Amino acid sequence: MSKGIRVGLTGGMGSGKSTLARFLTQRGAYLIDADAISRSTTSTGGAAIPELTQAFGPQVIGHNGALDRVKMRELAFQNPNARKRLEAIVHPLVKASIEQEALRADANSAPCVVYDIPLLMESSHWRQSLDTIVVVDCTENTQIDRVRRRNGLSETEVRAVLAAQAMRTKRLKGADFVIFNDGITLSQLETLTQQISVQFGL
Repeated sequence: MSKGIRVGLTGGMGSGKSTLARFLTQRGAYLIDADAISRSTTSTGGAAIPELTQAFGPQVIGHNGALDRVKMRELAFQNPNARKRLEAIVHPLVKASIEQEALRADANSAPCVVYDIPLLMESSHWRQSLDTIVVVDCTENTQIDRVRRRNGLSETEVRAVLAAQAMRTKRLKGADFVIFNDGITLSQLETLTQQISVQFGL
């Protein structure tokens, strides 16, 4: 069982991180999507649902048995302790699933394992597990514009989400590679991805 290079991929909301992750998988990378794993733990029948119900009450659980993300987001932004409690429940489950996925990637001899983790810089755990970190960057105004168009949120709501993420300067300081995805075409972003992917064995 061979172990491929571990690449941490992060970026603020609306930076284009998911698009870059897709380009890397097209070149042969094994993608571990922390957001997708997190959503699965809070979906209908997800591993986090019983503890979330106990911690916050049935009002944060929708009729389908999944976490009501709108209600939970409102609660988390109104009460920082609620957000910390939510993270304390979900993050260990996500971490365990990510580690299982990494073992699966090694079993398949993946040359490169990409850890797509939005809150990578906020965590003290992941840096020591990674060989290199790629940050997808853009200006805050671009982030706000993209997220408003994509999610239909107000500028105030977008700014509240951005405030909960790592500061842009902190992300950039911790990066080994930075891709500035602002004012470029999708084709140009793909070309930049191809250029750095060579260094990851892809």
